[in-house]
Amino acid sequence: MSNTMTVSSLNTKIKSLLETTFMHILVEGEISSVTYHNSGHVYFSIKDKESSIKCVMFRSNASRLKFQLERGQHVVVNGSISVYTPRGEYQLMTVSVEPFGQGALALAYEQLKKKLELKGYFDPSRKKPQPKHIRKLALVTASKSAALQDMLKIIDKRWRLLDIVVIDTLVQGERSAPQIAEALAYADTLGCDTIVVGRGGGSKEDLWAFNEEVVADAIYNLNTFVVSAVGHEVDVQISDFVADLRAPTPSAAMEMILPDQNEVLYTLDEMQERYVRTMKQIVGNKEQSLKALTDEFQRQSVSRKIAMVEKEFLNLEDEFKRVVAYKLSQFEARVSPLSTQLKDNMDYAFQVKAQSLNAIEQKIKLYDPKLKQKEGWAEVVLDGKRVELKKIKKDECFMLMDTNVKLEVKCINKEKI
Repeated sequence: MSNTMTVSSLNTKIKSLLETTFMHILVEGEISSVTYHNSGHVYFSIKDKESSIKCVMFRSNASRLKFQLERGQHVVVNGSISVYTPRGEYQLMTVSVEPFGQGALALAYEQLKKKLELKGYFDPSRKKPQPKHIRKLALVTASKSAALQDMLKIIDKRWRLLDIVVIDTLVQGERSAPQIAEALAYADTLGCDTIVVGRGGGSKEDLWAFNEEVVADAIYNLNTFVVSAVGHEVDVQISDFVADLRAPTPSAAMEMILPDQNEVLYTLDEMQERYVRTMKQIVGNKEQSLKALTDEFQRQSVSRKIAMVEKEFLNLEDEFKRVVAYKLSQFEARVSPLSTQLKDNMDYAFQVKAQSLNAIEQKIKLYDPKLKQKEGWAEVVLDGKRVELKKIKKDECFMLMDTNVKLEVKCINKEKI
């Protein structure tokens, strides 16, 4: 039959017809299934009440997706129909996906906020206390930005006693989020008291780097007190929730963390005045007390009392001299007879001792061998020992000795007298 077609030719004609007809179309539906492949591609299906269609988003397009595709999301898919000829299947080659009724950034913001909140990133108990005195401050922002100049002006106006470290980084664009994270990690190593990260106002897309998870992780892991100061007061970023303190603007951040030098000077002046006033009051009170004591001193006539005491002392001195003189006279009256008696007793004692000494001298002379020698006395010695004469036996030999002569004699005869 001339009108017969092969399967391949049919699929080829269908592919040509569909791919040229359905190009860059927008399809609304609910995501029924979704798979994130290791290659970076995303495979998903969308459906309505009556049918469904398969979709694929390749890695190059998937990397630009701002939010996480999840089952049940109502989305609008932008893409083109692609037919796989060998199987006769078609799918929607997706270029971009937007949440239905809201922007992709808004959905991504809510998804990340919910995720980080569950992880405890927003827990008030983990936030670090604000330093009372800041000596070193790190500013993480673009070095040529108006926000940096605004912060420096506020610093110069409010508190100049500060060491400032400016860490330059991109603050918008696709490469800005990793750079901000690296700059925060570096600032944490500098020993600063506080880190301020931020930029001036802009569109949601311009500020989006501060809604990236990599920046939230960097802020969460800091050991230094950190302030998020991004955009204007109406702009609330993920970094604001994670940081220890949120400032509506970069300029406001400086006003929130730094003291006003004029207020400090005013406070010091006020303290000085209060100190002077207090000191005057204390001195005045002391003067009054001193005056009262002086008056009391004068009323008590201390000088007169001293004169009276001196007079009494002189009277006591005279009385003391009189008493001492009287006591001495009495003592002398008692001592004089005692002295005479003592002298008589001593004279008598000397006489007795002199007589005793004379008697002893007589005895010494009487028994002194030398004196005895003069009178014809000699010692009797027997066997080398002095013995009495009566112990010598007849015919016994012995010796007679004095101080000068020794005689060896023999007893011829012995008679008692």
